[in-house]
Parts: sequence; structure tokens; C-alpha cells
Amino acid sequence: MKLSSVEKESTYIENKIPIPSEFEDVFSYFYSAKNTGETTIHKTLFPTYQTILVFCFGEKASLTTKKQTTITIEKCLVLGPIRQPIDYVLPTNSEILVANFKGDAFYRFFGLSLISDTIPVHPDDLVDENCFTLLWHSLKDRISVEEKVASILDFSRPYLNNRELGYESISNFDEENLNPIKAIADKTNQSERNVQLNFKKYLGFSAKEINRYRRFIKALELLNETTETSKKADWIAIVETCGYYDQSQLIHDFKHYLGLSPTKFLKFQEEICIPRMDQAE
Repeated sequence: MKLSSVEKESTYIENKIPIPSEFEDVFSYFYSAKNTGETTIHKTLFPTYQTILVFCFGEKASLTTKKQTTITIEKCLVLGPIRQPIDYVLPTNSEILVANFKGDAFYRFFGLSLISDTIPVHPDDLVDENCFTLLWHSLKDRISVEEKVASILDFSRPYLNNRELGYESISNFDEENLNPIKAIADKTNQSERNVQLNFKKYLGFSAKEINRYRRFIKALELLNETTETSKKADWIAIVETCGYYDQSQLIHDFKHYLGLSPTKFLKFQEEICIPRMDQAE
């Protein structure tokens, strides 16, 4: 979301920290946000189909799902895959640091994938020790975001397992016009059922879900391209190019993923941060 330079400097400090090459297939990026002002800040986390690990420092932040379930972040929690928008609240003197797991990385760390994006889990509940609570205590004393990220990467290195062969066929598939389940099954001599189960096992969502999401992101990218050169959106071209049945199906996806109609999106798009395709891979 875009803020004025004065507001950003005085109340809301955000950073997107790039990932070193060693971890570029593990995390897509780290994101930090801090409220240094005197009033509570409300923001929206839009869907990326990634599982996230959130650390909170200072005053407790909170998340509210589309179903109006409010989650207080004590120290750290895991949530995802993020399928629909989530509102988050940063009170004064609150800071969050978010690690975005990429592809099968969450499975490689914990040996399982999360299925629901509305039920938070403390990461210590996924392992046999309270190592993430100990990590939080070490992070809270580090001043800069870069130091915190470096510590998380150092901490995570021994826990990262090798990628399983079952995920390779999923990660290498990039044919937009083919049914991924059938195509992967034919290519790897697996049953379609087994391929479907592998999607859920490694990623926490189905091939049908991620294809729908990618189609919508493609529609947003085309919409941005057309509105940059023309004040009028070419909805018919977007519907045909992205493979929607009709305009009503596209409208349905806008409301599903952004909680906005296309008209309202165009009105407020400068305030909306749209994830890139590679953030969901």
C-alpha cells in the first residue's frame, strides 16, 4: 500500500528484505512493518498462496480473517497458505517480521503442509522443542531488520531437509494451457490421484486452486498494463486472454481474492500491493 512520504516517515516503516542466493528456493522474501506513530495502523495482507511465519515485537499485533476471526500474535505464529485477504493491526510501538515460505519450503522444514489459512499454529507446536520461542528472544534484542533476518536464516539452515523427488515434477511444470494433474501424471507415470495428493502434501493446496489464483494475477497484470496506456479497462480482452468464461466470473474472483469489485479496485488500486507471480511459487 502506498503512503505519503510524511506518513511513512512518521508512523509506518516498512521494508522488503531480499533473499540471498543460498535461500532463494526457500523464502520468496522477508517483510517487516513497524508503527512508530501514536495511532493504531490498519493494513491488508493480500493472498499470495504462501505459508508465512510471523514474528511480533513490542506491542501485540493482530490479524483478522475474512470470516472475522481475530488472531493475536504473542511472539510468533505460522499461518497459511494465504488464500484470501487478511487485515492486520499494528498498535503503537508494534513491529512484525514476516518470512514467506516458497514452494515446498514449509514442508521441507516441518515435514507437513498446512491446509487452512485461518487457523494459526505456534511453530513450537510443529517441532519437539521450543526452539522458535528461544529464537524470538534472541531476535528481539537485535536492532536492525537485516540482523533479524540474518539470524533467522542462520537458525533455519540445519532444519532444512533436502527436497523430495515427488515435488520436482510439480515445480517444473509451467504449461499454462494444459491440465497440470493430467499432464504431470502422464509424464511421470503416476495416477492423477497421486499427483493431486502431492500438491496437498507439499504445498497445502490443490492444483485447481493455484491455477485459479495465477489466472487472476495474470488478469491484474493485464489490467495494469491497459490502464497505464488508457483510462478505460478492456474487460472483454482480459476475460478472453485469461480464459474466463465471462465477465461475471472475473468479478467473482475480484471479490474472492481482494474483497473488492473491479470498479472499486480501479478506484483504489494505488493503495493496493499486488503480489507478483513468483511470490506464489
